[in-house]
Amino acid sequence: MSTAPQDCSPGAWPALDDAGWSDTAATLQLWTQIVGKLRLALTPWLNHGWQVPLYVNARGLGSSPVHVAGGLLEIDFDLVDHRLVLRRSEGPERGFALEPMSVAAFHRRLMDELRAVGVEVTIHPWPNEVAAPIRFSDDEVHASYDADAVHRFWRALVRADRVFRLFRTGFLGKSSPVHFFWGSFDLAVTRFSGRPAPLHPGGVPGLPDAVTREAYSHEVSSAGFWPGGPGFPQAAFYAYAYPTPAGYAEAPVEPASAFWSAALGEWLLPYDAVRRAPDPDAALLGFLGSTHRAAAERAGWDPALECALGVPGRPRPVGPPAAA
Repeated sequence: MSTAPQDCSPGAWPALDDAGWSDTAATLQLWTQIVGKLRLALTPWLNHGWQVPLYVNARGLGSSPVHVAGGLLEIDFDLVDHRLVLRRSEGPERGFALEPMSVAAFHRRLMDELRAVGVEVTIHPWPNEVAAPIRFSDDEVHASYDADAVHRFWRALVRADRVFRLFRTGFLGKSSPVHFFWGSFDLAVTRFSGRPAPLHPGGVPGLPDAVTREAYSHEVSSAGFWPGGPGFPQAAFYAYAYPTPAGYAEAPVEPASAFWSAALGEWLLPYDAVRRAPDPDAALLGFLGSTHRAAAERAGWDPALECALGVPGRPRPVGPPAAA
């Protein structure tokens, strides 16, 4: 039976309790890291680490199919009925309830379930991109799970995912899928100019320099959503460019509630400013479009990479080349 809150109207952007769910967010991030590291251990490397994220789906967050032991494995965080669900291409569905439990207990139960379906895998035993990391199998500190708060977070991800996917259609160049990075615990979409970038200096806490440098091997204009963390405790949308072009921080950016964070080197738009806007989708699209233009125009990206947003059921018009 679904435990979804009854006050959530379809299509609404849910209220998020930034402070009230911080312990749950920290626990859920570590749980997602364990599942994400399974993808990391089982999947060939893809440019910019695109083989490891999770994806927003109809029930929560999922791994997408992973090839293992001659078949397929999927692991989903069902954030409606609050279960971790394992599916193999052979055999019945398995899983267990998502409820208050330590990271160590979650790690132990997941590994037991994997062995039960014939998957033997070893993951890196430490979390990434978190302060004061604790080995997964030893972490009895993080053990919170507020089902209502988690469901609201997922509903916010669903709405952000919809707008990010629409925004992605307005670019003809290389663009990432909309994916959820379990290390930084954020939903992101990235556009590429096609030009190599200067070698990234590295130094991202909790992330090997080789991973960072491969992720930023080419020029990017990136945007995303995260539920708050060090440097900015509120849920927010963000945008940045690498390398950061001159004048990017001073560019005109929409809506008026967006601001530049010198500490983070990113543009920020509080989630609540979007949620309370008369047209939240339009407010977020304005932020995504204006921050991308700020990066692309100041860095001299090829204007031919830009195009109109896609329309369902309508092919993008392509005409004959103009006469010389």
